[in-house]
Amino acid sequence: MAQRTHRYICLAGSMVRNFHTARFPRCDKVPMSNFDTGIPLPYKKLRQNLDCVKGRLGGPLTLSEKVLYSHLDEPDTQEIERGKSYLRLRPDRVALQDATAQMTLLQFISSGLKKVAVPSTVHCDHLIEAQISGDKDLARAKDLNKEVYDFLSSACAKYNLGFWKPGSGIIHQIILENYAFPGLLMIGTDSHTPNGGGLGCLCVGVGGADAVDVMANIPWELKCPTVIGCHLTGKISGWTSPKDVILKVAEILTVKGGTGAIVEYHGPGVESISCTGMATITNMGAEIGATTSIFPFNERMATYLCATGRGAIAEEAAKNKDLLVPDEGCKYDKVIEINLDTLEPLVNGPFTPDLAHPISKLGENSEKNGYPMDIKVSLIGSCTNSSYEDMGRCASIANDALSHGLKSCVPFNVTPGSEQVRATIARDGIIDILEKFGGTVLANACGPCIGQWDRKDVKMGEKNTIVTSYNRNFTGRNDANPATHCFVTSPEMATALAIAGRLDFNPLTDELTGKDGKMFKLKEPHGEELPAKGFDPGEDTYQAPPAKGDDVKVNVDPKSDRLQLLQPFEKWDGKDYIDLMVLIKIKGKCTTDHISAAGPWLKYRGHLDNISNNMFIGATNAENNEMNKVKNQKSGSFDAVPAVARDYKANKIRWCAVGEENYGEGSSREHAALEPRHLGGVAIIVKSFARIHETNLKKQGMLALTFANPGDYDKVQPSSKISLLNLKDLAPGKPVDAEIKNNGSSDKIQLNHTLNELQIKWFQAGSALNLMKELSAKGGDKK
Repeated sequence: MAQRTHRYICLAGSMVRNFHTARFPRCDKVPMSNFDTGIPLPYKKLRQNLDCVKGRLGGPLTLSEKVLYSHLDEPDTQEIERGKSYLRLRPDRVALQDATAQMTLLQFISSGLKKVAVPSTVHCDHLIEAQISGDKDLARAKDLNKEVYDFLSSACAKYNLGFWKPGSGIIHQIILENYAFPGLLMIGTDSHTPNGGGLGCLCVGVGGADAVDVMANIPWELKCPTVIGCHLTGKISGWTSPKDVILKVAEILTVKGGTGAIVEYHGPGVESISCTGMATITNMGAEIGATTSIFPFNERMATYLCATGRGAIAEEAAKNKDLLVPDEGCKYDKVIEINLDTLEPLVNGPFTPDLAHPISKLGENSEKNGYPMDIKVSLIGSCTNSSYEDMGRCASIANDALSHGLKSCVPFNVTPGSEQVRATIARDGIIDILEKFGGTVLANACGPCIGQWDRKDVKMGEKNTIVTSYNRNFTGRNDANPATHCFVTSPEMATALAIAGRLDFNPLTDELTGKDGKMFKLKEPHGEELPAKGFDPGEDTYQAPPAKGDDVKVNVDPKSDRLQLLQPFEKWDGKDYIDLMVLIKIKGKCTTDHISAAGPWLKYRGHLDNISNNMFIGATNAENNEMNKVKNQKSGSFDAVPAVARDYKANKIRWCAVGEENYGEGSSREHAALEPRHLGGVAIIVKSFARIHETNLKKQGMLALTFANPGDYDKVQPSSKISLLNLKDLAPGKPVDAEIKNNGSSDKIQLNHTLNELQIKWFQAGSALNLMKELSAKGGDKK
């Protein structure tokens, strides 16, 4: 079987002696901390904290626990119980992408603080729409988004953040290439922040309000996760790829099976996976609801650190390896087993990332379920699969097809993950091969993966199939077309399927007809793990903050439709919520995409009032099975959801929304919490929440409540009025009493919550930001 080429050996003898920073300009140009080029790695401090915790807990610890507990704010007194206690943590850094950074920085500005307290960066990757090609799309984005980019650039300069300009690449790849190191604890305002777990980091996706806390030097609060062990045996080889590991995990755990847990990979199979392959796996862990995912420090990570100019970090990590691997005999809350020798390539979808089809069954399953068999577009890249290794392996498949006179029979879009990867694959001829194959190289940005795709080949509502190497495939996710059947798979499989153009092609067994009329089978993909000539950093796209940014002006035009300064939300008035209107009773899956759509709405991410016009427009109304059409209970007429909410707000009518399981799964976007709060909502009542969204609601002063009896969901009608009672007695662990009124009858039910004492103060103050400002004004303890 074809194997990945593993050319760099760093751990033999004295580690990384043959690698030099001078060979890799990026390391000199972008220091690990934008505060101080000489900042030491924190292993000494982490060891001290961990020794303190181990002395209290006794017994062996998982890797996840080691990294997490070594970042505790008060390791000597912190209560630690998996799944129950709330940990107060001190992350090492913060990362923001441009769509979420706008609201995050607007919140930070409103706090009145002078500069960020921890190393922080902003990455421009979300606002570039795929339309024609990389260069042209980038130029267009710079023009259309100039106001936003200028705001972000100036705010970064003023408040001491690093700024990665548009075209630099996707946030998670930039972090992996420049900032990640084994043992790092980082939060990022994007749900795929866990990508850094491929380099032994705990990187957690959060909402902007959490990021503001950390940037303001306030401990970050996280419910102590449980730990799921994923034991890998065997070796990755042939057509099987790292992507298939997480596609299999998604099948096993489902989209909510990782909620409240860290997934920790271990076992001998880990050694057969490259560092960027491990990052692929941890990146897509977001799709199972996991808090984050992590791999233990090993040779492949050291290899990658060396190749990206960070040999000194690899050497320090090796000296502290006992901190960066699990203890012998550590206990997991659950263990799943995957044998890489027998793992078959998978294609997951449509409409959910946990519906797995082995490639040998994909055609049969597609025919049985009525999926469109013909593929319309194939797309590779994104933050999940755009490494040098990914692109090289896809190029090997493309080259094999070209040698037989074939190329992609459908549009084939390629998204490099970073400027460094783009420049390197251009230098090494990989882009040339992919373009000859029929590929269009898009900008170094998120693009179609997040709906930034000006798609022209099908009409809205037209049933069609696309295959991608992306991570998420919710309804309408990529092109806003609810009839698009998106399947997520490895980039190798997406490339092979592009040649045949059909879902019923299996490259492991099926033959193709070459231009000469002869039958042939595609060779197993192969490619170098890392570039033999080293990485080419490409264009310099990094803006370091000035030594002193006090005099930098950050202007927000009051007339702007893109940016809007924030006004504080009203404090709780101390009264019960009586007879709340039900704005919408949502049926079925309700992700953050359903609550606050992306795509064309991304341009309003810095303007709360304008973006609130997309609130719940993608959610299905249980009353009529329609989207964006609910009954205004005051007027009796049907209207768009945001219009009804605005009417209720104008008439001082408070409302709630009701939903089902895993409400708010998907993106970390806090707009899905800000918008209901802005338009007069006070509570979201569901069967269960996704972790990030539940926290985002709490941060904005919303009551995030779950049915104590999930069957009570059926008691709520669109015309119901719901009262939340005895709120003055709101306390951790104590259910909220509620009453549902329906046409003269009433039902008394109980609603659960996970609010702790601090989070109850957020609710009472109107938001976490309000509380921060109150405490700051009083000179009190901001912890």
